[in-house]
Amino acid sequence: MKFTINRAVFTAKLNDVLRAISSKTTIPILTGLKIAVSDQDVTLTGSDADITIETVLPSSEESTNLTIEQAGAIVLPARFFSEIVKKLPDKLVTIEVSDGFQAQITSGSAAFTINGQDANNYPHLPEIETKDGVSLAGDVLKEIIGQTVLAVSTQESRPILTGIHLVLADNQLFAVATDSHRLAQRKITLPQAVQERYDVIIPGKSLTELSRMITDSQATVELRIAENQVLFVLGNTMFYSRLLEGNYPETSRLIPETEDTTIELNAAGFLAAIERASLLSHESRNNVVKLSVTAADNTAKITGNSPDVGNVEEAITTTSLSGADLEISFNPDYMKDALRSFGQSEIRLSFTSALRPFTLVPTQDAENFIQLITPVRTY
Repeated sequence: MKFTINRAVFTAKLNDVLRAISSKTTIPILTGLKIAVSDQDVTLTGSDADITIETVLPSSEESTNLTIEQAGAIVLPARFFSEIVKKLPDKLVTIEVSDGFQAQITSGSAAFTINGQDANNYPHLPEIETKDGVSLAGDVLKEIIGQTVLAVSTQESRPILTGIHLVLADNQLFAVATDSHRLAQRKITLPQAVQERYDVIIPGKSLTELSRMITDSQATVELRIAENQVLFVLGNTMFYSRLLEGNYPETSRLIPETEDTTIELNAAGFLAAIERASLLSHESRNNVVKLSVTAADNTAKITGNSPDVGNVEEAITTTSLSGADLEISFNPDYMKDALRSFGQSEIRLSFTSALRPFTLVPTQDAENFIQLITPVRTY
């Protein structure tokens, strides 16, 4: 096996594949990166058994400067190999495997030899038979992941909640995540209807890594679903993830249908105030910020208190406020995550009582995006 390639392009693709490789795997060969060279292209593969990323560098693309002298395959230690390639001096890098499983890496005046493993021992990729895919705009998919993954559970005690529940039916995509303390739900209308109904739970960790791979230039991402795998196709890169098995809890009943107090305000302004209040709340054991609403004089304020450090009080600028007086306490970190997902938009907070979950929705398009937070009992 021997090929020469543009080092910058090779490094970028290596970085993508490294997202799937973990040093904590129980299968030793999966700490390695598989390089397979054919007459036309070089394929890089990385996997941790949950996520598999495969990317192809074709010789037909000018930017790769790829010249292939001999086909073949090898598995090399991923982190070590990628650090070597990043630090090489020349614009081009040559990788050659002659006898056995040793790879020679040369670039300019630098030459490395590293030990590899037999590529035949590398696990086979999951097979996804279906060619029927759903095309999603890259920026839209990235936004949906960002707005929902924040509510994914990190507790393995309920594995099903560590994923995002994704439903594709007719011309709608529905995504929801909850860790039982908060919930994030997003709906979008697809440009064209899907032929089949898909109802899957994708690990939040997988979607976070996928989101990092979607660049601004990524116009579309194709989604293909099989029995226990999902495949996202991003140009020459294929991102496989296992699906979580089981039934996702019915989340629609968690969203209150009535409201006693509502506030409309700017998400970014409120976020800045919560960040100031949480400076003190983080110093106390319970990490709680309190929101007080007084309808009579149309005011809202937040307070934070740490017995060791002091307290903070700040009046909140609202564009509208209506309903009953209210005092409610919540985790400021949950509130900050929710507010960041709205960006600069105007939002409406709706409350039913001090101990019931409350919702945040954009004032425009309120039906399609909901964040829900469970308050903290302070007495």
